Amino acid sequence: MKRPGASAALSKHWLKYLQARNDTRGGKRVGKQTVLVTGGAGFIGSHLVDRLLKDGFEVRVLDDFFSGKRANIAHVLDRIELIEGSVADVDVAARAVEGVDYVLHQAAIPSVPRSVREPLKSNHANVDGTLAMLDAARNAGVRRFIYAASSSAYGDTPTLPKVETMASDPRSPYAVAKLAGEGYCRAFTRVYGLETVALRYFNVFGPRQDPESEYAAVIPKFILALMEDRPITLHGDGEQSRDFTFIDNNLEGNRLAMTAPEASGEVMNLACGERFTLNELVAMLAEIMGKTPRVTYIESRTGDVKHSLADISKAKRLLGYEPRVSFREGLERTVEYFRELKSVERKGA
Repeated sequence: MKRPGASAALSKHWLKYLQARNDTRGGKRVGKQTVLVTGGAGFIGSHLVDRLLKDGFEVRVLDDFFSGKRANIAHVLDRIELIEGSVADVDVAARAVEGVDYVLHQAAIPSVPRSVREPLKSNHANVDGTLAMLDAARNAGVRRFIYAASSSAYGDTPTLPKVETMASDPRSPYAVAKLAGEGYCRAFTRVYGLETVALRYFNVFGPRQDPESEYAAVIPKFILALMEDRPITLHGDGEQSRDFTFIDNNLEGNRLAMTAPEASGEVMNLACGERFTLNELVAMLAEIMGKTPRVTYIESRTGDVKHSLADISKAKRLLGYEPRVSFREGLERTVEYFRELKSVERKGA
C-alpha cells in the first residue's frame, strides 16, 4: 500500500530528474550517467571512485580532505571532477549535485572516540552535512541517494544477529548522528519522492585504511604493529566480536543499491553475516604474516559495543547481494597491500 502523498511527491521528483537529464552542460548534451561520491578521497570513497570508473560512469568527488587523502585519488585525478569543500556548506552541496544522476554519500567523521570528544563537530559533519546533501539532491532532481549508514545504530543489545527491524539504541554521539541521517533519508523519500537507500556498514576493511591515525580501525593498526614487531593493544578482553567486511563486498552492495528497483526508502545491513573476535583476528593475522603476536589488554573504550553481527537477508532479497570475498581472503589481500606499501617506502628512503 502506498503512503499518502508518496505518489505525487515521487512524480514531482521524477519530473525534476528528467528535466535535469535534458539539460546541457557546456553546450553538449550529457551522455554517461554521473555519480557524485562525497568523501571520495577517503578509504571507502576512493574505492567507490575506482569501481565507478571501471563500470563506465562519469565521477565527481566532493571532499574537504579533513580525513581523506589526495594520494587515494591521485591515480584518477585526470579522469574525475574534483570539488574541494564541505558537504555541510549548502552552496558547495548545490554545486556538487548539478547534473548528477546518483549520490553516494560517504562523507563523515567516522569515529566513535572522536564523537565522544567532539560531539558538536561530529554532528555538524554527520547530520548537517547529510541534510545539506539530501536537500541539494532533491532540488537538483538526483535519481537516487545512497547513504553510508552505520551498524552502531543497533547499540549494545545482546540479540544477534542484528536485524533492521530491531529497535535502535545508539550509544555514542557518532551512532546518534548516523541514525539521524537514516531518518532524514526516509523523510526525503516519503515527503519529496527522492529515492534513498541507507546501507548500514559493519567494520569495513581493506587497502588504503590509515593505520597511523589516532582513531584508526583495528585491522590496519594490528597489521602495522605486527610488521614492526610492536605489541598490539586490545581494549577489554579481546572477546568483543565484529562482522568484518572486506571493501570489495561493500563496493558490490553500493553498486547494487544504485539501481535495485525495490530498495528505495529502505535501510539494510551491508556485511558478511559472520563474526570474529579481536583475539581471533590477531591470531589469524599472525598466522598470515608468520609472526608471534604480543598483546596488551587495557580498559574498554566508552561507547564501544561488545558484539556485532549482521543479518544480511534483506540485502540479499532486495539487492541480490552476496559477499564475494571471505574474511580470510580479505585479510590476505590487505596484508599484501601494506607489505607492498612498506617496500615502496623503504625503496624511497
